[in-house]
Amino acid sequence: MSVGLPALDLSRAFPQATPASSFPPLVSDYFQLHDLLSKEDQDLRMRVRTVMEKEVAPIMAEYWEKAEFPFEIVPKMASLKIAGGTIQGYGCPGLSILGSAIAAAEVARVDASCSTFILVHSSLAMLTIAMCGSEQQKQKYLPQLAKLDTIACWALTEPDYGSDASSLSTTATKAKGGWVLNGQKRWIGNSTFADVAVIFARNTETNQINGFIVRKGTPGYRATKIENKIGLRIVQNGDIVLKDAFIPDDDRLPGINSFADTNKVLAISRIMVAWQPIGVTMGVYDMCHRYLLERKQFGAPLASLQINQEKLVQMLGNIQAMALVGWRLCKLYDSGKMTPGQASLAKCWNTKRARETVALGRELLGGNGILVDFLVAKAFCDLEPIYTYEGTYEVNALVTGREVTGIASIRPRKA
Repeated sequence: MSVGLPALDLSRAFPQATPASSFPPLVSDYFQLHDLLSKEDQDLRMRVRTVMEKEVAPIMAEYWEKAEFPFEIVPKMASLKIAGGTIQGYGCPGLSILGSAIAAAEVARVDASCSTFILVHSSLAMLTIAMCGSEQQKQKYLPQLAKLDTIACWALTEPDYGSDASSLSTTATKAKGGWVLNGQKRWIGNSTFADVAVIFARNTETNQINGFIVRKGTPGYRATKIENKIGLRIVQNGDIVLKDAFIPDDDRLPGINSFADTNKVLAISRIMVAWQPIGVTMGVYDMCHRYLLERKQFGAPLASLQINQEKLVQMLGNIQAMALVGWRLCKLYDSGKMTPGQASLAKCWNTKRARETVALGRELLGGNGILVDFLVAKAFCDLEPIYTYEGTYEVNALVTGREVTGIASIRPRKA
């Protein structure tokens, strides 16, 4: 009897197609986005791609299945010098906004969870310290964060306040020499192992949102892992509980005095999040393209069937449109013309098109479309939280709607 025996090696169980542990070559840049990049950004793109394909692709299925984070890749990602993105000085790389976005997409092309890890660390936590921190805080925290010697998380969302984040109920009460924080945060990526957390809380005197840097080991601060996720399983999302946690005055972020200050960070981070689905769908297309050429049915490669070619072309067209939206958003940011509505539209539209694209890929792979080994199943699941986080599709759409009509419709009228 075969009960209890280990599964066959995939190459023996299914010899007709190569799994994603040997990542396919990039064939999804059909409109040659690469030519629109500077030489520096092109080189960065290729460095990130090489590391992701060689160091992450071989182990991603194993870690995704275990829902564990691959700490072994952190030194490799640190060597790329992408943490800190566009931040100038303090050991940060000072990348162009497009270079930073391209790097995020290249990480996401191989693994969306690793992309989320670096985006939380860099485009949320580090960017908040850079934009809203004191000079002393920047010098103290940013150099180590840029080297990934220390890891950060960013805690805004609460159990009762997701889309309605501005109504958060975590409190900050002034005390001698600092602040006392009480409350709970949920869905906080990196929180179970982060060395520092950027925490948002409501000032009990002013009723305004303030920001704080909370260090690991602070008495009254506890982070526990959220289990049983179907997407971004490598990301260690956690619940943070703050119970009379004392934060010294030196760790209050002086540039955050209202939710509007928080939104300044979110507007920029949404550029990066708009590029994540571009990367995810590029990887899915590349995988499907190779698979359809390798896998044979009815005496011919699956790629020879008309309906499969039409689906491939639909996927490819979506990717080109998403990439051009992302490229244009970066150019608007560079020129100082980008608006919050434009960032929100890019995020919601790209994630919606990405869901459609990956669903087509899932169809093309048939039964293997539900196996993590062939990337598409994992990407299919990973896109669901990306579609929702940093503002759901609906909320981001309504941010854009408010901007183009001048009428706010996000908050329902109270009866």
